[in-house]
Amino acid sequence: MSKKNSKKSSFKQEELLRKVAEVFNEFPSKELNYKQVSALLDIEAESLKVFVSQTMNQLAFEDFLKETSKGKFRLSAQTGKLEGIVLREGVKTYVEPTGGGEPIFIPERKALHALLGDQVRVFRYAQRRGLQPEGEIVEIIKRAKDTFVGVLQVSDNYAFLDIDHKILTNDIFIPKDKLKGGKNGQKAVVRLIEWNENSKNPVGEVIDILGDKGDNTAEMHAILAEFGLPYKYPQNVENEAAKIQAGITPEEIGKRIDMREVTTFTIDPADAKDFDDALSVRKLENGNFEVGIHIADVTHYISTNSIINEEGYKRATSVYLVDRTVPMLPEHISNGVCSLRQDEEKLTFSVICQMNEQAQVIDYKIAKTVIKSNRRFAYEQAQQIIETGQGDCAEEMLILDKLAKKLREQRFANGAIAFDRVEVRFKIDQNGKPLSTYFTQAKDSNKLVEEFMLLANRTVAEHIGKVPKGRTAKTFVYRIHDVPNPEKLKTFADFIRRFGYNLKTSGSKTAISSAVNKLLDDVEGKPEQNLVETLAVRSMAKAVYSTANIGHYGLSMPFYTHFTSPIRRYPDMMVHRLLESYAEGAKSANADEYEEYCEHSSKMEQIASNAERASIKYKQVEFLSDKIGEVYDGVISGVTEWGIYVELIENKCEGMISIRDLDDDFYVLDEKNYCLEGRRRHRKFQLGDQLTVRIARADLNKKQLDFALEK
Repeated sequence: MSKKNSKKSSFKQEELLRKVAEVFNEFPSKELNYKQVSALLDIEAESLKVFVSQTMNQLAFEDFLKETSKGKFRLSAQTGKLEGIVLREGVKTYVEPTGGGEPIFIPERKALHALLGDQVRVFRYAQRRGLQPEGEIVEIIKRAKDTFVGVLQVSDNYAFLDIDHKILTNDIFIPKDKLKGGKNGQKAVVRLIEWNENSKNPVGEVIDILGDKGDNTAEMHAILAEFGLPYKYPQNVENEAAKIQAGITPEEIGKRIDMREVTTFTIDPADAKDFDDALSVRKLENGNFEVGIHIADVTHYISTNSIINEEGYKRATSVYLVDRTVPMLPEHISNGVCSLRQDEEKLTFSVICQMNEQAQVIDYKIAKTVIKSNRRFAYEQAQQIIETGQGDCAEEMLILDKLAKKLREQRFANGAIAFDRVEVRFKIDQNGKPLSTYFTQAKDSNKLVEEFMLLANRTVAEHIGKVPKGRTAKTFVYRIHDVPNPEKLKTFADFIRRFGYNLKTSGSKTAISSAVNKLLDDVEGKPEQNLVETLAVRSMAKAVYSTANIGHYGLSMPFYTHFTSPIRRYPDMMVHRLLESYAEGAKSANADEYEEYCEHSSKMEQIASNAERASIKYKQVEFLSDKIGEVYDGVISGVTEWGIYVELIENKCEGMISIRDLDDDFYVLDEKNYCLEGRRRHRKFQLGDQLTVRIARADLNKKQLDFALEK
């Protein structure tokens, strides 16, 4: 610790405790007396030196220091180096130790320019009793990311990349010869090339120019780049994909079950281009129904050692932004060769179930097939047929709807949870500008498709995972969903009790899920519906991919996988390959290898979801950017120490009222009760409260809406 230039004449008690503790943390192996500590703190006044001595004795009483000989002390508390991952909470930096344990607070001056998600080595200071662990970053082992997206600020002699300071607190300096032709005001992707410990700004180089700020394509590509997601396909992968032909030869048909003469159709969103599932149905002589759930046979065309497969694995999922789909596979494959388009023969991998009128599966087979879709329906068209009983394939549609409703009824009787939430969508013009919002909610046509996809996924998972007692199932990819965290569930139950709702938090899985379903039914149409549904979702675990099957709690299925969307999800491709391999008698695949694939897929799914939310947020800001000053009714959707988030009732756009703008009192976060409360007047802003706000600011660059409270 270097001496200060000015001589200290006074210290507050807690400040002196902290300063003395810092001295010993800086010299963890040294024995020091009060005179040496005073000198290091540049304290000359004898009266203050007495306080230093008293402070050292107090730290010894706390077991922070140990007196080694009369008047001499050294650290007794645990210190040392460990590895961890950088976290941020607001403006504060922490490191979460890799081996578990309490996060370590890192003062900004000791952060070594570490960024969110970086893998670092930390020197943990000795910890005083009752205080949080503190330390300093001594080495950055691996950067979480080295590319950043922002707006170029170009002057005559130098340039900077202006970045959202929640992502990177300092703008990136760009030498003129590293600009790659970038111009002032353009969106660009910049790679970090150096950041010296003593430099305020990192140095970077432009690796891609996305376009002008505000241009829709440039902004959507910027969102993808921010999350490290690709926004264009490598040309060599496109070229390889272009070589693939459908190849539906008589020889290939001869190897498959030919279902081209069975009435088959697809049901998808009106603007869909990649149709990876189709349904067929026919009545059998015994009175039962044969239902075919036909899935595009993507892996027939893509081998594991191809560059297309490598790129697909890297992406792991298609990304659905507000105005576009960024496909996992090249469009020639996803929208062409493999897409189950109307009136085209297609190769499929199918689950064919024989079902009775009660929708019980009497028998099934999983087989390679060839189909020909008779009709492509949008959800709205299928819904009209269900409601009127009139239209193409009406008989087949009504049979499937009847069976789907019975499947759904059985599923909820078994303890599945019904999270049917309203989703907001934007109507946008040809330039991507949002014109208005509308809400979508699942109707019978959506639920029809959902039930048969769930049936196929469950059947495939049981086919591999459900083995006789005493036998071990072969390695497989499961979609798993853990039971809710009991603590989160109890906190949720305690909170909703104030609204007059009771939630059972103990007992069997079915009992708890039934209680959650009853709660969701009870709140429907009530002012607190959005609040309760939001908190219910937050109390649940996240579904992930794994080779270790624990079942799917939310669906109440002991065996579940993803088989039905290989065009847009890599795990489905893995499932197809394992199914085919095991059908041919192959031994069990390497579990560790597949677990690694599962972890990667789960991670990419989360990143894609975050990017999708960011695109929605951008469009929300854009939609309200010309409505500054207008007043809306809203509901508090989030509460933090820096402010309250409000979702507008009319359009579900979300913005924030900063705590600094709540200037009638000093507000403190009450985490347990999801509210901010004023210390003097005790006014509360609680999750779920309705209030009226005015649009104050709309910052497209930060994707941030600021609201002001209408008093």
